[in-house]
Amino acid sequence: MRLSTVLCSALVASLVTCLAATSAGFAQTAKGAAGASDNRYFTGLGDILGDLPVDAFIRESMDGGKVVSTVLDVCYSASITSERKDRFAIELKPDGKALTGTGQTTEEKLPVSISLTRKPENRAITFEGKITIGDKTSEVLSTDNTESDQREFDAAQAIDDNTADTPADFTELSPQSLAVKVKRENFADLLKSLRNDNVELTLDSLTTDCAALRNGTQFVRFNVDPQRAEALITRLKGLPGVVAAGWTTGSYETERAIRLPAAPWHKDGKLDRERIATALSASISKIMSAQPAGAKWSDTTGELTLTFKRPNTLVSALNLTDTLELSVLVGPDKPGTTERLVVWLGVPASITRDEAPGPHLNFADTSPGDDEAVYTDDDGLVRSVAADLKGQRWDADQATWK
Repeated sequence: MRLSTVLCSALVASLVTCLAATSAGFAQTAKGAAGASDNRYFTGLGDILGDLPVDAFIRESMDGGKVVSTVLDVCYSASITSERKDRFAIELKPDGKALTGTGQTTEEKLPVSISLTRKPENRAITFEGKITIGDKTSEVLSTDNTESDQREFDAAQAIDDNTADTPADFTELSPQSLAVKVKRENFADLLKSLRNDNVELTLDSLTTDCAALRNGTQFVRFNVDPQRAEALITRLKGLPGVVAAGWTTGSYETERAIRLPAAPWHKDGKLDRERIATALSASISKIMSAQPAGAKWSDTTGELTLTFKRPNTLVSALNLTDTLELSVLVGPDKPGTTERLVVWLGVPASITRDEAPGPHLNFADTSPGDDEAVYTDDDGLVRSVAADLKGQRWDADQATWK
């Protein structure tokens, strides 16, 4: 009996000790959670500078459920029609419901003054007040702002640049399309260096967007002959301020591509441009019922432009002519030495002209960009060229060449 009492007393004592330790652990965890820093964001502030296009958010940093810091981050266009951006990120000092702060923009160094009121309304927040940039004041009334946490904010801000320096193949990326991520202070020098590389720049690469102003880096995108792409990537990686360089997506679709053995189309270790242009021209002219009218390679982008002509039958007595133009890209199926080539076919454009001797008619719809001027038998074209060249087509359902 005494032994049972002792054992019971020991068991109770052990249980009390365990509960005390557990309670202490919970208390420590709760204390840690209360002291943990956290951020919440309000991102629905698109109209705070009147009619100017704006990308803005307010970040509130929390500590133990208390706001310890508030920052207004605004990226905006210099005018309604301008692509040029400026930005300011200013910490706001709280005074009751009022939030005030001063600073300057990062690009034009304009003075900025902010006076806002933060008003909780139901489950949303209203920000009301004034923002003055330089000598221009904007009235602010931003309602129904709900918060996002750090994870949600980061996901919304993420940029999918879709760039790789060692892609497995060129089924998603293009062998002619490159992208370079460079620090903003080295951006102009990088562009100047590309003058010696015979590339075709994407014009919007010259525009500094809000992401570049916030993270301090900018993407430069351009096209180059696939035969020079790998060596150019290697050179660019060694330039000051370059964070990354590699291949990216292009304008050609894999569904319009044909894969061929490389050996028959090479001569002296290089692509035999004349032979493959002749073969493509013969195949396409047969499919389109048109006569070959030219083949020209671009030393800049590595693209082949094929031209064909055929009679237009809208009004037979006028003897009008359709001129069809088709861009083709020929490159390796993956970086480095490979035994396969891929031929990407663009979408043919058709232009109707009166080429009869003497006075002739002019037509308003002769631009290749007009919907009426686009050749539409795409699948038949790609399928027939693949058959003539004994090549493989991409099976999107199985994600493989067939």
